Amino acid sequence: MQSRGSSNRLSSTVVKTPISSLLFSMFATLASIYVAGRLWQDAQNRVHMIKELDRITGLGQSAISVDDTLKIIACREQQKKLTELEMQLAAARQEGFGSKSSVDTNDNRSEKRPLVVIGILTKFGRKKNRDAIRKAWMGTGTALKKLENDKGIIARFVIGRSGNHGNSLDKGIDSEHKQTNDFIILENHVESPEEFPKKAKLFFAYAADKWDAEFYAKVNDDIYVNIDAVGATLATYVDKPRAYIGCMKSGEVFSEIGHKWYESEWWKFGDKKQSVSKYVCVTFHCLACLPYVLNIFLASNRYFRHASSEMFVISRALAKFISINKSILRTYAHDDVSVGSWFLGLDVKHIDEAKFCCSSWSSGLSLSLTHAHGPNAANMQSCFPG
Repeated sequence: MQSRGSSNRLSSTVVKTPISSLLFSMFATLASIYVAGRLWQDAQNRVHMIKELDRITGLGQSAISVDDTLKIIACREQQKKLTELEMQLAAARQEGFGSKSSVDTNDNRSEKRPLVVIGILTKFGRKKNRDAIRKAWMGTGTALKKLENDKGIIARFVIGRSGNHGNSLDKGIDSEHKQTNDFIILENHVESPEEFPKKAKLFFAYAADKWDAEFYAKVNDDIYVNIDAVGATLATYVDKPRAYIGCMKSGEVFSEIGHKWYESEWWKFGDKKQSVSKYVCVTFHCLACLPYVLNIFLASNRYFRHASSEMFVISRALAKFISINKSILRTYAHDDVSVGSWFLGLDVKHIDEAKFCCSSWSSGLSLSLTHAHGPNAANMQSCFPG
């Protein structure tokens, strides 16, 4: 009895198992079809919505990928940085007339910018003057280096080459430079009276490219400089980005050939000065016209305002301007007039500093201590009472 009952239960289980499996399979299939249908329907809906959105916005393009989106974001960031750099470049050009701000690439250079680079324009046969300047304030060797490191003042003699390169004059300068190491030798400049006005331009261009200083000064080799007064005075003008400092003047333009200060292009500075005798007859018949005639006579052919040649200083921005544009800056008969002409059309601060005038002195603060009037240093005369 028991064995027959057990056999019947086993048979019933065997019969039910295939039916359950069949029903489960049918249910799973229907569920898969349903899910697939919903996914397909959702995909179609998304495609339709994208097409409608493209139609409404007029883009006519499908949605971009994540990679493309990241590329666009990166591109926009780069464009933003480029715009900022362009704005900085424009500001630098406006402030300093340069294509870019100076970058310190010398690891040995002090973090502090030098105050001034002084170029002492000298000539062949002036060694006595140079030795006198070295002894008085410039120094040599360790003293010269100390001047640079402690006071931020770099001083160099500036000279070109002779008309016959390699002759005894050039060799003499090379030998002196080897001993003192205090020259700037302008290899492309020929030492001659007619080429002298170009010398200041070449010096400023060379110095601006070599040293990133606050100021650049041109000095004649017959001037002694009170170096402490120079530093103290220039320190008060550091905040002037385009400063042109010197003993400002406006002298007469001489059109007579053979005159010591003859200006070959006098006609660029006004009508040629007429002889007083031309106006004698006019003033004889009309004394009331005398002030008018004198005004014409005195006002004709005058140079524009410029710093006197003995010593003047320009700021870093102006030196960079000269360096960039040296090939198109023309020169006149005198270097001081030439330099002054370059700044006429620029937003430059002309500073008439009395301390730069050899004939002006106050409490011993004059920058020019003594002024030489000859090739021999012994002939130097004091610019103010001792």
